[in-house]
Amino acid sequence: MTSVLRGSIEFLQDFGLFDVVLPFLLIFAIIFAILEKTLILGKESSGEPKKNLNSIVALVVALLFVSANKAVNIITSALPNIALMIVIAMSFLLMLGIFWKTEEFDFKENESKWYIFFSFVMFIALALIFMGAYMVSPGVSLLSKLFSSVSGGAMQEIFIGVAVVGVIIGLIVFITKQPKGDDD
Repeated sequence: MTSVLRGSIEFLQDFGLFDVVLPFLLIFAIIFAILEKTLILGKESSGEPKKNLNSIVALVVALLFVSANKAVNIITSALPNIALMIVIAMSFLLMLGIFWKTEEFDFKENESKWYIFFSFVMFIALALIFMGAYMVSPGVSLLSKLFSSVSGGAMQEIFIGVAVVGVIIGLIVFITKQPKGDDD
């Protein structure tokens, strides 16, 4: 027996809420916010962004995006993983906040090296999520194709060689780096 809520979700899915409306709203909001923040299309004489022009451009881009079925499929399959990544990051920050002093928590300012490291890790995770969502052929994602090409043949030898050279360079930099304030 299907619950009323499940029936409502299925109705909304049949209506196209998840395939058309929500991706449209997401892309519209992102494009509009970027245009408002960057003032790419100029500003009014009062100094405010040109909201009419920004909204028209955001509308056109969002409609073009929704008309591209492959782009919508990438977004709808990547967003749940991105949301999971955000929950993991928020949990990590909450754990840090528990052990931090009772002041405003500014990870970027107080721990800039760790901030850069975690930003890099999140960027790599985001790239992997989108590579996993991009289908090069039915049932084969770009990420799985990349892994299969790296796991066998000449690509494996190149990958291992680059990794070994990277580790050696990292060790050399770590060992030869002088501590701050040491002028000798």
